[in-house]
Amino acid sequence: MADLKWHLSLYARLLGAQIRSQGAHRTSFLLDALGSLLITAAEFAALALVLPRFGGLGGWSFAEICLLYGLAELAFVLMDILFGGFDAPNLSAHVRSGSFSTFLLRPAPLTLQVFASDFALRRLPRVLLAAAIAGYGLTHAPLAAGPETAALLVASVLGMICFFGGLFVIGGTLTFWTVDSVEAMNVLTYGGRTLISYPMDIYGAWLRRTFTYLIPAAFLSYLPALHLLGRPLPDGLPEGAALLGPLAGPLVLAAAFAFWRLGVRHYQGTGT
Repeated sequence: MADLKWHLSLYARLLGAQIRSQGAHRTSFLLDALGSLLITAAEFAALALVLPRFGGLGGWSFAEICLLYGLAELAFVLMDILFGGFDAPNLSAHVRSGSFSTFLLRPAPLTLQVFASDFALRRLPRVLLAAAIAGYGLTHAPLAAGPETAALLVASVLGMICFFGGLFVIGGTLTFWTVDSVEAMNVLTYGGRTLISYPMDIYGAWLRRTFTYLIPAAFLSYLPALHLLGRPLPDGLPEGAALLGPLAGPLVLAAAFAFWRLGVRHYQGTGT
């Protein structure tokens, strides 16, 4: 218990240093935050302007798609804030410059240092926008209000945070061998986030099944959303599969950190 308190205290101190450094240049910070917000706002505005003209997408109403889109965006942005230090471009810069070796020399847990090495407050406006989109979906989609609904939605968001955070950890760990980031990981991270922002049944069977059974992205939000909307699950899956779906995220994150520990043991530096 004492170790946990010390780790939390250290993490708070490291985050405090990050926040102070980002607040030192307020104009730059505000412009970065505005730019980050406008990217998401423009993307959603295109959806909001076009979709109502067609009355829906694949049998899903605008409010139901807002629910999927808002939850996926909210979870991904929160993950990006928490796991930004593991993002391959950030971690590869430390590996390439040799500054990652300084993490190993400091008398502090390595993983904790990486977590606190990039805490991007400029993404907070995107959190608010994503929460507003998800809120619209929650209030306009035909969901049954109750503790089960709230619990499943929270578990879905936490599962997505763990899932995409695990992909960030895997992508960052690969840079111990490749030095530069592996672009193929962006297909799974940013591409996966875009894919689960929309109903999976609009995709071809092979793509839907790949991101359901091989890469369990559909279990994170699509299956829980189907369950809450009273729709049958695809491929004859039992209703209980929607409740077990959010567990896929923590399992991916646990596997990712096992890979991370393997990578750290084999890290040799770049000679810089």
